[in-house]
Amino acid sequence: MLKYETLSKTLSEQIEYEKQTGTFARIGFDNRRAVRRNEVRTDTSSVWRPTFVHDIDKIMHCPYYNRYTDKTQVFSLIKNDDITRRSLHVQLVSRIARTIGNALNLNLDLIEAIALGHDIGHPPFAHTGEHYLDELYFAHTGRHFYHNIHSVRVLDRIFPLNISLQTLAGIASHNGEQELEEYRPVPLGSFEEFDRMIERCYEDRLYAAKILPSTLEGSVVRIADIIAYLGKDRQDAARVKIVEEDAFVNEDIGSINAEIINNLVVNIIENSYGKPYIKLDEAHFDALRTVKRDNYKFIYESKATQAQLDLSAKPMMAEIYEQLLEDLLQETTDSPIFRHHIDYVNQSRYPREIPYEKTEPNQIIVDYIASMTDDYLIDLHRYLFPNSNYYVEYTGYFNDLYALRNRLQGQLAMEENQF
Repeated sequence: MLKYETLSKTLSEQIEYEKQTGTFARIGFDNRRAVRRNEVRTDTSSVWRPTFVHDIDKIMHCPYYNRYTDKTQVFSLIKNDDITRRSLHVQLVSRIARTIGNALNLNLDLIEAIALGHDIGHPPFAHTGEHYLDELYFAHTGRHFYHNIHSVRVLDRIFPLNISLQTLAGIASHNGEQELEEYRPVPLGSFEEFDRMIERCYEDRLYAAKILPSTLEGSVVRIADIIAYLGKDRQDAARVKIVEEDAFVNEDIGSINAEIINNLVVNIIENSYGKPYIKLDEAHFDALRTVKRDNYKFIYESKATQAQLDLSAKPMMAEIYEQLLEDLLQETTDSPIFRHHIDYVNQSRYPREIPYEKTEPNQIIVDYIASMTDDYLIDLHRYLFPNSNYYVEYTGYFNDLYALRNRLQGQLAMEENQF
């Protein structure tokens, strides 16, 4: 039996009355308080294009936004058009966060900007690929790679888009691996403070996980990121047959995607309306942690999937890193690091104080690898190392039908041999 919670009658009537009379608490971030690195006329807020709509447009037209489409959300090396890619995930996060934000009278444009940009710096092969890239970068420089922080770098440094401090801070603080029962914003006063915080993340990986949102909108996106993947990853796991449809039962907040989203969203609104924080009650927070723990047990720590990536994608990424770094240092200008990355970045019209090619070499390599889709990295490895023993074997669209055909043919052959 499906389990759908609803807002209390008292709060529903209060929200409806306050919206009709305009007496609701105005706790959403005020557009007039937005801060940018540069005061540019074309970024001026207007009645038809408010300040954070500028951020949304910039993010959606960023050269790397298209690459969400072929970046793994969870399940790498599987050809299946019905499982989630990053492009769908950021839309789901935006939709869930906007639903919460609408009820709480928050700034929906700021929510959407943070949600659409929060994973734009994610590398190929999901969080597994992120760990590989972090190991490589740290081994060469003693600095860390964290996709939250790299998403900021994409929008603020690789492409200097003049995104607002509030949007960038929300992107930096999203962390789907660290859930909290209550999110109280910690305001940021300036880009100087923000830049110090970002630099510390490169030096201290644990610090990156401790960054808190600076606005209620950033807080909503952070919890919406978790809500968006909990049930959806279960759906996808069942589709690719990593788990059975009924593997998750009797969860306190439901076991299927629709229940989980509905019940967590309702509880957040119930406990956060008119408050200076975003909160789940203790029971729902404990239930969220249980759902997440079960996802790790049955999905994310699947040994079969991890083993294949460790045996193929990890050494392939390492070989690519070393070869591209050598090409860059030796100025091999026909290398993909120049032709497909540096030249591509320099084609953008955004003004920058220092030419991109003057960036520290390892950072350029990390920028390039992080920008790749799963398929691009595989094809690049094949181009750079045509005789390599490493290769990736996808689970194809028709693997199940091939298996069925082979089984039927085997049965037929056995029957023929009996006569």
